[in-house]
Parts: sequence; structure tokens; C-alpha cells
Amino acid sequence: MQAGVAAGHPATTAAGIAILEAGGNAADAAVAASLASCVAETVMTGLLGGGHAIYFDAASERTRNLDCFVAAPGLGADTRDAELIHLDVPFGAELVHYAVGPASCGVPGLPAGLVALWDRHGGLPWAELVEPALRLAETGVEFPPAHAACLAMLAPVMTMNEGAAIYAPTGQLLRGGERLLQPGLASALAALADDPASVYRGSIAASLLALCEERGGLITKHDLQAYAAAWSESVAVDYLDGRLLTRADLSGLPETVPRLPRIQQLSETERVLALAAVLQAPSTGWGDTTNVTVVDTHGNACVFTTSLGLGSGDFLPGLDLHLNSMLGEADLIRGRLVPGQRMQSMMAPTLAFDGDGLSLAAGAAGGTRLRTALLGVIAGILDEGLSAADAVLRPRFHPAPEVVNAEPGVDEVALALLEEGGRPVRRWPAPHHYFGGVSVVSRSGSAGDPRRNGAAATPR
Repeated sequence: MQAGVAAGHPATTAAGIAILEAGGNAADAAVAASLASCVAETVMTGLLGGGHAIYFDAASERTRNLDCFVAAPGLGADTRDAELIHLDVPFGAELVHYAVGPASCGVPGLPAGLVALWDRHGGLPWAELVEPALRLAETGVEFPPAHAACLAMLAPVMTMNEGAAIYAPTGQLLRGGERLLQPGLASALAALADDPASVYRGSIAASLLALCEERGGLITKHDLQAYAAAWSESVAVDYLDGRLLTRADLSGLPETVPRLPRIQQLSETERVLALAAVLQAPSTGWGDTTNVTVVDTHGNACVFTTSLGLGSGDFLPGLDLHLNSMLGEADLIRGRLVPGQRMQSMMAPTLAFDGDGLSLAAGAAGGTRLRTALLGVIAGILDEGLSAADAVLRPRFHPAPEVVNAEPGVDEVALALLEEGGRPVRRWPAPHHYFGGVSVVSRSGSAGDPRRNGAAATPR
């Protein structure tokens, strides 16, 4: 399989490619690209968020998962209820309820995860991996149309406090093609380059704790000092003549993959109806997420999915770092949150293997639509034989319980049959980032998702 990088922004992809061309491996490139996404894709993710990764080491033929999702805060503090800010935000054709504010911020995990990945599998110096993101922060980055559309919907949160100077610097929201300037991120990344633990014990930690103290956040010094990324065994699921390696938790993949129909010989109408029958999922959950997928020339592979949730609406002064809002994400809360424990997640970084070895690496963004988008692309490539680009570009549908959402181009006969069977259908006027963002590197090529202005490239 040809080496490649697929991600949610051309600048993110370019950062990963630059590291591969400098002699880095998949871990190095995934770290650099993920850091770059924290500059280029800040309506989707950020350094103070969390994530999940999967890594395949070709030499040992071992695959493992890396959990660096956020943890519930409150270690060493008296128990108190989070005072959240409640907002209704128009998203597509409906209002979506959000809970944000400083008390919605969980203990960040992404920085620890990036260091853990580099420490276990990386080969280049840490500061060299931070450098592409640092350069982006110093120069600014093009703000793509899909991010501008997302910003327009999320403006009440993204411009709530310090974010107004970032996303509406002239009093008007940034538009597609304009320059996203976040000069404080250069200071944050410089601190991270000098001290990989700066988010937990250094200058960034001090700034985060000061903001929480001032505004009623729940994170304590004990939370930051106790946090550690965790490696674990991947979950294997048989699929076609091979297997998928992924994670369980709220992803739903291990339970859904065995029920996937064979679709190679189906008509387009039959395909839509068959997949709609097995991919129904809850309709809530609109938190923003992004994904980086890397395969290097040695056959190592890494998929890294990260998120801030929506974001709390609070930014560390002078550092332009947005706090996550995971404690306000109702879909991620299952029972009582215990300080120090990981929150659950729908993220599902996935690798596919057959008799010839690694055949595909993929991940997706999209909350409750993540599974639908990811499995639709994987099935299209591995079962139907589509190219990566065609599988990602194909019009998507998402069967939520109360309505089937569909992009233009989804088979109209199938949609009419669903309506005749009592399933309402909402026909969206254009492709939309609601339907997720898939990044894939496979034997049939690589692809980033145009719904989120993604991009893919191969090293020279």
C-alpha cells in the first residue's frame, strides 16, 4: 500500500507529509499532523481536547489502541455541580441544545496522547514534530468554506469570550478563504516544544488552572498531574475475508460490523435500504471532531481522531487555546462522572487487514454520524471495490431514529420506499459536514473528506 496522509485540512495533511519526507514514520507524521490540526482546524479540534488513536507497527505486526480522551475533573476538590451555560444553536434544519462554559471542560488528554505516541513509536526529535504547527500559528492559515459554514452556526459559542477576536476580528465572522490568525497559539506551541508536559505541569497548566479558578471551571492541579494516556489491545472484528481492528465503547463498530450486508452485488436502491436497516443511530450529538490518517513507506499506520466537543467558549488568555466542552456533551455521559475516570467516546479509528496485510486505515469525525460515515466508506472500498476518493465522495445518508437524513444524489427510489414504510426523509439541499468527515488511506488510494475541506497526499 502506498504511503499517504489524509486529514481534515490541506495544511494538516501537508504537515504530515513534510514529516514523512524528512524521514519520520507514521507516528511522527500523525503527531505533527494532529498538532497542525490544532491550528488549522480549531472549529473542529484543539490542543485542550482529547482523542483516540490506533497504531500498527509493521515490524512487530502488533496493533494497539491509545486512549487520550478527556477525564472527569475534580480530584482533590469538594464535589460540586457544574454550572453550565445552555444554548440552542441552529444546525441545518433543527435547533440543537448545547451546554458549554468553563465548567463543561474535562481534563485534556490530547497532549499526553501525542507525547505517548511519540515516546513509544516516534523517531524524530519532539521539537521537530511541533515545528509545522508552530509555523502555521506564526503565519496564520486559510480558513476553508466548510469551516466558515460551521462557524456561522456555532458563532454564539465560538465568539462568546476571547474567541470573538479570533473568529470575528473585524466584527464580522470569518468567511471562507480568509486568514485565520491565532498568534497566541505560537506561544502555546513554543512552550509545548520546549516542555512536552507543559499542559500538565508547566506554563500552560498554570494558565488553565488560573482560568478555572477565575471562571468556575472544575479542573484541579491534581487532575492534571494524575492524567496519563493509556495503551490497550485493539478490538478485532471479522469482515469479508479479513478483519477490522478498532475500539469498542460508544463507537458501536464491534456490534455493527457483523451485521453489515454484502453490498457488492446489490443495486443502488438495495444498498441504501440494506445499510439503512443496520446503521440506525441516535440523532443527537453534534460536537466537532477531526481525524488524521497516516501510512508510511515501511507499512506502519496510525489513525488519530481528536475533538474539543463544541468547545466551552473560553480561551486561555494570550495562548488562544479553546477549552473543551465534553462535560456538556449529553451523548458521552453514561451515569455519574467520577473524578479521574475517562469519559466515553464514539471515536473509532480503524485498520483493515486481509491475507496480504494492511489494506486500509481510516477514521472519521461526526459524533453520532461517525459510524455511518466510516462504515459506508469502508464497505464501499473493501466490499464494492470503489476507489478511496469515490467512496468518500459518494452521497451519504444517516438513518436517525425519527428521520433519515440524505444528501443530494442518494438513490431516490430507496428514499421513497423508506417513506412508504413510515420513515420520514429529510433531503438536504447540498453535501454537508453533518454527514461526517472521513480520512482514509488504502490500497485504492487516499482521500480526505470534501464535506470538511479535507485533503490527502502522498510523500515524494
